[in-house]
Amino acid sequence: MDSVRPPDSATAADPSGTPAVHTAGPHTPATDTPAAAAAAGHSPGADAPGTGSLGRKVRSAAGWSLANTMVMRLGNFATGIVLARFALGPAEWGVYGIAQTVLLVLLSANELGVSLAVVRWEGDPRRFAPTVLTLATASSVLLYAGLFVTAPTVAGLLDSPDATGVLRVMCLCLVIDGVAQVPANFLTREFAQGKRMVIDALNFVLSTAVTLLLAFAGWGAMSFAWGAVAGNVAALVGCAVAAPGTLRFGWNPEQARALLRFGLPLAGASLLALAVVNVDTLVVGSALGGVSLGFYVLAFNMSGWPVRVISEAARRVSFAGFSRLAGSPGALADGFSRALGVLVAGTVPLCVLLGGLAAPVVELVYGSTWVPAAAALPWLMALGLIRIGCELAYDCLVAAGQRRSLILVQGLWVAALVPVLIAGARLDGIVGVAQGHVLVAAGLIVPVFLYALGRAGVGLGAVGRACAWPFLAGAVMTLVVLAERRLLGDGTLALFVIGTSALACYVVCVLPGRRFLLGSKTPETV
Repeated sequence: MDSVRPPDSATAADPSGTPAVHTAGPHTPATDTPAAAAAAGHSPGADAPGTGSLGRKVRSAAGWSLANTMVMRLGNFATGIVLARFALGPAEWGVYGIAQTVLLVLLSANELGVSLAVVRWEGDPRRFAPTVLTLATASSVLLYAGLFVTAPTVAGLLDSPDATGVLRVMCLCLVIDGVAQVPANFLTREFAQGKRMVIDALNFVLSTAVTLLLAFAGWGAMSFAWGAVAGNVAALVGCAVAAPGTLRFGWNPEQARALLRFGLPLAGASLLALAVVNVDTLVVGSALGGVSLGFYVLAFNMSGWPVRVISEAARRVSFAGFSRLAGSPGALADGFSRALGVLVAGTVPLCVLLGGLAAPVVELVYGSTWVPAAAALPWLMALGLIRIGCELAYDCLVAAGQRRSLILVQGLWVAALVPVLIAGARLDGIVGVAQGHVLVAAGLIVPVFLYALGRAGVGLGAVGRACAWPFLAGAVMTLVVLAERRLLGDGTLALFVIGTSALACYVVCVLPGRRFLLGSKTPETV
């Protein structure tokens, strides 16, 4: 269950693997380099008053978070290969994609945004935690009841009537998530990522076992649903044990009003953020059918590998870190800039490799049945890179109190995206949808986010310094991939040679920016 819910929600199933509770992971083990540590402003004199150990806490949490994310994602990746090759076809993945999309959208607002107060508000959160738990649980139960009644209608509108039962089962995660938010956010507040790793491992083992067992027993997409429920129950129990005494219901009307004033704008922004990420699934499902949706879901989730492995790792601690620095615009800008630099530097090579070698990688990993998914992958990799920056900006703006800006940005994104995606689907199928995503994100939303960050004290220069060397190195790496692929072809050995040499070129090209990425106050300039 993510502490900062918007772009990757808590109970979301990993589209390339098994249903799992997303507990955003780590960054870089115990060093001064992780984006998360940068987000906390770990540089001489950067720690906020009274939080002298903040940098150390964030670095430790980032290390655990990275280990957590890498292990869980590799496990999900392996499970996804098994399911795609031997158990489920594109049609089943299409039904799963519909159910997952509905769940993610509902998760964005199921607890009304109030659980973030446990992380963000000062003082002892146990004072108001019982009210948070009551609000989050009650709203989640009501939302699930509404979904249960309307599931046939929702599935019919999305041209996927087979999804009705899957929706009703998978969305039980709404209620589990609402209850788990308080203990999960206590762990986030304390940077207790070691405990979160144990919880995620328990979740992964149980959800994977249930999903595989049911999939090979012929349950189809329903196997994802029950796997998600089983994993989330395990995560709830684990969070309750790791944060004892936090599952106490209570009610204070004054606290409830203050919590709703704080949370509802965030819930609105989260809902819009999830709509941005998932409206394409609805468009593809209704316009192109279930099989095309299955291919698109696989491609989109392959493009999300860097987002989940790297961005989740930072986001588990970035919001808490940014929140501690929100009172100092200079420290916030410095923390954001270095966090963004590390995230982009780690993401660019993954995006270049998956985008440039899309078709042979899809065939090698998932088999020839899934090759049509590769056509959309290069564009979706570009979108994945943009999403990482936007998600970090989202966390920074939430911590800086720019909630109205977030709602406006996300609302604009959805409003612009829907007609563009519909047009793209009609013109060029899933490729057109992917191209429409990139067009709106790069041409409209990135400039708007930059403007909002500028109002929060994070200037364009700070963003430029963070991205300059990774982008230059990525451009060189792209040329190397394209040239070597033309010379060597798409064989397995060729893929290994191309990937190794391209990564080596990237490392050499990004080295001049290492001082900035390592936390120097005087980074080299391009």
